[in-house]
Amino acid sequence: MPSSPSRIVVIGSANMDLVVKAERLPEPGETVLGGHFFTAAGGKGANQAVAASRLGGSVHFAGRVGADAFGSELRAGLSAAGVDVSLLVADGDHATGVALIGIDAIGRNSIIVAPGANGAVSPADIDAASEVIAAADCLLMQLEIPADTVKYAMAVARRHGVMVALNPAPIGGLMSAQWIRQVDLLTPNEREAAALLDVPYSEDLPWHEMAAELQRQTGNSVVITLGAAGCLAAQASGVERIPAEQVVAADTTAAGDCFSGALVVALTEGMSLLDACRFASKAAAISTTRLGAQASIPTRAETDGKVHDPKAVVD
Repeated sequence: MPSSPSRIVVIGSANMDLVVKAERLPEPGETVLGGHFFTAAGGKGANQAVAASRLGGSVHFAGRVGADAFGSELRAGLSAAGVDVSLLVADGDHATGVALIGIDAIGRNSIIVAPGANGAVSPADIDAASEVIAAADCLLMQLEIPADTVKYAMAVARRHGVMVALNPAPIGGLMSAQWIRQVDLLTPNEREAAALLDVPYSEDLPWHEMAAELQRQTGNSVVITLGAAGCLAAQASGVERIPAEQVVAADTTAAGDCFSGALVVALTEGMSLLDACRFASKAAAISTTRLGAQASIPTRAETDGKVHDPKAVVD
């Protein structure tokens, strides 16, 4: 690690996850009896902020929670993970966002999100964070807050020469070629990559070619995560596959968020894109061996160590 941590601003969602484990996920119209229920701090933005902080970054998180018990709990959890929450607004007009998550016997998940206060994150919140953004090494965002707010934050970061990283999830048809050209680092999973290229998703798509095409469109770095197949890192010099670490997956809920947070930490510390992907893959693999979103994210010491368990998922 460098002598001083990289400065990362994460703008995005914070949710309380309501999780049920079951043998399998229900089909449409079907009820499945589950087993263990628990609540866990989540939201793609908050997850990525915790990941970046635990893995070595100095992190500010900007967003909104409700002025309610869930909001207080999420704020406390972020702070306990070392994240600066001075830009996290307690919104008296909206409830804290909630995610309803089902997890099957092999760790796959199905998620429905009620955005709540996340839907009220506005350009005014970005203005309040502008000085912190200007001093950052990287701005990391996702798409669980309004698209116009994401675009506005990108423009602020670009104006100050700050690296922009976007995890385009959930994709929701909100992206455009002009928009993604404003991104220095794009980290879609395979479904999001297909949607960005307007290609119907199937497991046997030519991912290597698709990574190259996304890199051509953005002109910058693209990393497509491919579950147990690892990830594809695309830059001007070409595309390379990075294999996934092999662990026994218990819950993949925050693996992609852990990957994104780890990746920007590694890049802002000066690692090459390929080495940063290896680091992020290891962190994400460890996270899949544990239940919960933020609770599953490893520390830097754990990630710098060796992963032993057989079979990983990053999505």
